[in-house]
Amino acid sequence: MKRRSFLRHFFLLTGGLIYTTKSTFAFADVTKQRIKGKVTAQGKALADVSVSDGITVVRTDRKGRFELPYNEQARFIFISVPAGYEFPHEKGLARHYYNLAEKNEGNYNFKLTPLATNDNKHKFLIWADPQVKDETDVAIMMKESVPDVQQLLQSMSAGTLIHGIGVGDLVWDNHKLFPQYSEAVAAMNIPFFQALGNHDMDYRQGDDNTSDVTFQKMYGPTYYSFNRGKVHYVVLDDVRYLGKEREYDGHVSQQQLDWLKQDLSFVPKDHLIILNLHIPVANRVKNRADLYALLKGYQVHIMSGHTHYNQNVIEDGIYEHIHGTVCGAWWTGPICSDGAPAGYGVYEVDGTNLTWYYKATGLQAAHQVSIHVTTLTNQKRLIANVWNWDPAWKVEWWADEQYMGILENTKGLDPTALTLFKGKALPARRPFVEPTKTDHLFATHFKPEVKIIKVVATDRFGNKYQNQVTV
Repeated sequence: MKRRSFLRHFFLLTGGLIYTTKSTFAFADVTKQRIKGKVTAQGKALADVSVSDGITVVRTDRKGRFELPYNEQARFIFISVPAGYEFPHEKGLARHYYNLAEKNEGNYNFKLTPLATNDNKHKFLIWADPQVKDETDVAIMMKESVPDVQQLLQSMSAGTLIHGIGVGDLVWDNHKLFPQYSEAVAAMNIPFFQALGNHDMDYRQGDDNTSDVTFQKMYGPTYYSFNRGKVHYVVLDDVRYLGKEREYDGHVSQQQLDWLKQDLSFVPKDHLIILNLHIPVANRVKNRADLYALLKGYQVHIMSGHTHYNQNVIEDGIYEHIHGTVCGAWWTGPICSDGAPAGYGVYEVDGTNLTWYYKATGLQAAHQVSIHVTTLTNQKRLIANVWNWDPAWKVEWWADEQYMGILENTKGLDPTALTLFKGKALPARRPFVEPTKTDHLFATHFKPEVKIIKVVATDRFGNKYQNQVTV
């Protein structure tokens, strides 16, 4: 993704100077044309750990040593944290890397800490699009979204291994708010990894080479990997800035694809791959076929955001979770544009088995179905929104406690989203928001004398979620 012009742009932007003293990394080791370091845990060498500069991936030897050829395109040296070890972090922010532009006395050694428990079982959260634009947004995030996660974590058993991944649009073009997002991460008190979103980029400062300079200063490399148990996590940057105003598209650079091919060459085929990025791959990434080709043979789940609606897509044997957003419909109310609640994904890993649900902010985990009833001329209409639905779910309904069968899946607009968002003047705070057509609605008609409607949705894991209304 980043080409030879980067360093020229970077030092012009930052005012940095290239020295040839041993106090600055790039320059101490450039004369040797090699980058060297070591990976240890409690003083003991760790062999077969992947280390990369974003171009080349190498493995540590039996003494924990690694060596990389110097490449002027490289910005970071980062480690793919192996299974069985804690994620290095600073107030929750993942710190599994060295910035090659910073002084560190030529020390590129990674010191890890073994986990106190087996990590084959663990959990993770996906935060899509917090997208704070002003202090009002930040206040809502800190008052509602962060406490919801804190409460969820408190409900888990002691010693639960859990981490988070922010899949982009951490802020909304206002990069001065990155520190406030970081405060939210710190308050959740779990290791958190970050992906780049289109609203996290630097606009009008060049092309795709320079669009992520600010993000990288805060959060490090925009693509990397790490491991926990039998799961290999990959974070990619699939937002390509086109160099004009705010124009971008969904694309994974050839440099990332080349890196990913090397990275995956060290991952057993029987491991689970969790791929994290911002723009949904299935319908918005132009070269998705190239990405799918690299993932062939693995069990893969993709975690994305960007759309401000919730959708599950299965394509080429790959399950993609397009998440509803932390900010909902841009911090204008309790739901996203498809009627899914503002919230985040909760995932549980057992070996290579993955289960999940969507957690609505401020509501119980069992809240997975909304019911809407409208009165027509001589009958009533039921619309149920089952926002985390996929084709393996079953949605049934009852009228006055009488079983009525399977509800018919349909596409359309969520009634609450219509009420809150439809029209040029709605919602008042950000009137550009409009309801979005969705495929996770279920509808039927019933007689006007019916008083109680119940809907039960059974997910692919056999969990049953119920909602009931009196009409």
